[in-house]
Amino acid sequence: MSDIRLGFIGIGLMGDPMTRRLLEAGFDVTVWNRTPDKTRPLVDAGARAAASVADLVQRVDAVMLCLANTEAVESVVFGEDGVAAHGRPGQQLIDFSSSDPEATRDFAKRLEQTCGMDWIDCPVSGGVAGAEAGSLVMMTGGAAADIDAIRPLLAPLAARVTHMGPVGAGQVTKVCNQMVVGCQAAVLAEMVSLAEASGVDATRLTEALSGGFADSKPFQILTPRMASSDFANPPWHLRTLLKDLDMATAQSRRSGSATPMSGLAAQLLRAHANRGHGEHDPATLVEAYRQAEQH
Repeated sequence: MSDIRLGFIGIGLMGDPMTRRLLEAGFDVTVWNRTPDKTRPLVDAGARAAASVADLVQRVDAVMLCLANTEAVESVVFGEDGVAAHGRPGQQLIDFSSSDPEATRDFAKRLEQTCGMDWIDCPVSGGVAGAEAGSLVMMTGGAAADIDAIRPLLAPLAARVTHMGPVGAGQVTKVCNQMVVGCQAAVLAEMVSLAEASGVDATRLTEALSGGFADSKPFQILTPRMASSDFANPPWHLRTLLKDLDMATAQSRRSGSATPMSGLAAQLLRAHANRGHGEHDPATLVEAYRQAEQH
């Protein structure tokens, strides 16, 4: 499959290691990013740099996106001289971004009507470590034949690819994932703070609870960072988690399904973001409880 030409738009925390994995697997990859400097290390690693989105789309067979939010996806795809203006039938757009499910369904229809491209939503879970190791978990939405066709392209990136249904189903599944992660982040901050306030060495919580019912990936990642106040080099940003929780509550209104825990977690994260922590590690949420105890 290495003769398939790939385009990758969005060279951030996730996009950089994902592109490197594709290059190492032998794929021809062309890259574009709003900040061109971020593409230079990838060019040194063997990627081609596109001068514009139009340039990238014209060169490749499949366009991959890994962007910050729904608005960024819409801008790159439907903005002036964007993907939709230059796409063609037979091309596929694979969106790794975590985007709003309803907007994703609308984008897919607009793209097909505008240029004939197929849209596959393929949000990922596993963080930067998963991107570097090629062990991401991917949840996809789209036509079954389209998903089967791109599986060889996803093989260097993912440990598992699950087809969840038509376009938008992948994004709903990612929202479900983030509901669990966001609520866990909120309660882990409470837990660490409670342990500290009760005279327990919180740095030993991970050792004590690993393997029990409280164990999870967020527990393993966030608890030691919270307990040791190690917030350097965050594996992801609080604003990203908040954005996903907001999408969960929006989806709950559409579907008529109650999400009280996710709504509360979103408000706790929003308050923390408003205190200047939006670009910081979600582990910093523990500071909100520590400060409350000091006053």
